[in-house]
Amino acid sequence: MTRPIPPTVEALPGLPPSLLPLLRAAAGDDRLALVGGAVRDLLLHRVHNDPWLGVPDLDLVVEPAACGGDDAAADEGVAPAQRLAHRLCRAVGPDGVLYLQEHGAYGTVELELQLPEGPLLLDLASARRETYPQPGENPVVSFGRLGEDLARRDFTINAIALQLGGEADGALADPHAGLADLAARRLRFLHGASVRDDPTRVVRGARYAARLGFELADDSRAQIAATLAAWPWAWRPGDPPAQAPPALATRLRTELELLLERESWILALAALQRWGGLLLLDPALQSDRHWRRRLRRAARLGLPLLPALLAVAAEPLAVAERLQLPHRQHRLLMRFLALRQRLAALPPEATGGRQAPGSWTAARWCDLLEEPGAAPEAVALALAAGVGPPRPLLRWWLRWRHLGAGVSAAELMAAEGLRPGPELGRRLRQRRRERLERETT
Repeated sequence: MTRPIPPTVEALPGLPPSLLPLLRAAAGDDRLALVGGAVRDLLLHRVHNDPWLGVPDLDLVVEPAACGGDDAAADEGVAPAQRLAHRLCRAVGPDGVLYLQEHGAYGTVELELQLPEGPLLLDLASARRETYPQPGENPVVSFGRLGEDLARRDFTINAIALQLGGEADGALADPHAGLADLAARRLRFLHGASVRDDPTRVVRGARYAARLGFELADDSRAQIAATLAAWPWAWRPGDPPAQAPPALATRLRTELELLLERESWILALAALQRWGGLLLLDPALQSDRHWRRRLRRAARLGLPLLPALLAVAAEPLAVAERLQLPHRQHRLLMRFLALRQRLAALPPEATGGRQAPGSWTAARWCDLLEEPGAAPEAVALALAAGVGPPRPLLRWWLRWRHLGAGVSAAELMAAEGLRPGPELGRRLRQRRRERLERETT
């Protein structure tokens, strides 16, 4: 379905005036359309009076004029997006191209141009269709038409295209009733197999819910519940983590990182849990009622939020391995789990009770928390997760770990006639321990 858009694309805030004439000229007879978040945000701002959220990513889709099924990219021997990029590069000249990265297998191009108004990054894609050989696996991509490109997207509100150039210039393609869902402030999957094909769409939906204040449509929420109950993916929790399909592994991690870094993560995670979506990670996380407090503490302590979220999973390291967390985050979880085990084995006299501190001195706590292989971040994660006695852990984090011997190596050598070597190190450690013994716990 095609209908006129009330505001023109020129009304997109922050759009360089020189860009549209350049794009229209470079497209020639090809069908060129602005798609995705830029169209959605333009409509929300100009039609529904939402506050402008900032200059969006500019995603453009190209369909060749003689699009004929499987031979859609035959013209000039390159993908339509590559052809458009080459034309744009010729139009601006060598000095106008700041960055060019072509992905031939997917028919996409990342292009940064130096325009009179300043630099601008464009994501160019050839119109394509996708099929999923197995649920959760990466899709098989082939070139297609604009309508097929819109049909492969996540939500109806992101499947709207604003056409540029030609007779349809300024027309809105809305084949999945995204305009109605925008007006209703509703998130709706494009089809009944959306979650089965790509479960990361559930996390993406939580991101949009937090950012836009939208509600998930009832049928989409039912789709999540039914899909998770059926678990149509070949991999299941308990299977070797390395065998998980990408949508339950690295792509899922990427979406979670975007949720935690770019959105109001409290709102996004609350939506994800409300929809049952944390089951994609671990059942214990779906039933976790303390994640807000844990992640708030982690943020205050300067910890990465994803390991803090996973800390109370039934098998945190298995989830970390499946998601392929960065090495530093994986190591943090390992050290936290080792510390949790040591803290669980403490004798009663170490921790005391509610009314009185334990009998352990600051020096003994430092022995435990600073043993080989330990790390300050693991103690911070224990504090965030509420593991172990909070008072000595907090005292160590804020004060004890920063206490030194109270005398420099040079001063100690002068005072006791020591020379550099093991004995000097032993005496410095002894001085620090004596100082710690005087600390109150």
